[in-house]
Amino acid sequence: MIKLGVNIDHVATVRQARRTVEPDPVAAAVLCELAGAHGITAHLREDRRHMQDRDLEILRRTVRTRLNLEMAVADEIVSFAERIRPDSVCLVPEKREEITTEGGLNVVGGEKAIRKCVERLRRAGIVVSIFVDPVEEQIRASGQCGADFIELHTGRYADAKSARERLSEMEKLASMGEFAHGMGLRVNAGHGLTYGNVRPVLRIPHLEELNIGHSIISRAILVGMERAVRDMLELLRLGPEDL
Repeated sequence: MIKLGVNIDHVATVRQARRTVEPDPVAAAVLCELAGAHGITAHLREDRRHMQDRDLEILRRTVRTRLNLEMAVADEIVSFAERIRPDSVCLVPEKREEITTEGGLNVVGGEKAIRKCVERLRRAGIVVSIFVDPVEEQIRASGQCGADFIELHTGRYADAKSARERLSEMEKLASMGEFAHGMGLRVNAGHGLTYGNVRPVLRIPHLEELNIGHSIISRAILVGMERAVRDMLELLRLGPEDL
């Protein structure tokens, strides 16, 4: 079965809207794990718009599955990761004005800094993934930087306006899953995935894990966190052979 990492950032987004203490993303993580999630993902942004340092510090002590930290290639955040030592890190692009991450990291354009970042994280015993568009050059550069995983950006598939466009994006994702595996990289995927569009993504070759946040948190508002996570796990449990 393909694993599910639940991104809890938007629990903190609701809390920060009022600068109060609830809802607590740590409590949300506990419920996700009780429901069967294989890991917890959180993005510590440089502007601290949702998750705060203290959230990650407590998560590091309480998560019993696997803690995955999304982060920019920024010295301050790298130092933070070295200190708390999440199980894994996913390097992502970050802009202050964006609502959410808008695309994959430009590894080709920042290879020197990214390689240095990866070296530091791996010395700290942290597994490193790089969030990339399904493009050969970016995946090749990720391997050259020493990453363990790539996380394929599924946003263009999720935003596709027609069946033909969705099929084209899925073909790219499948091809790049094979390409990454051939380079010795392990393969995750995520971004923009929902209960309605996640099933075809399971066909990506060598896929190990999907990281999904907004859709699960949105559903949780209506049906509760544990039910929302279990519903997504059921879709993943069916497997690509049932499509």
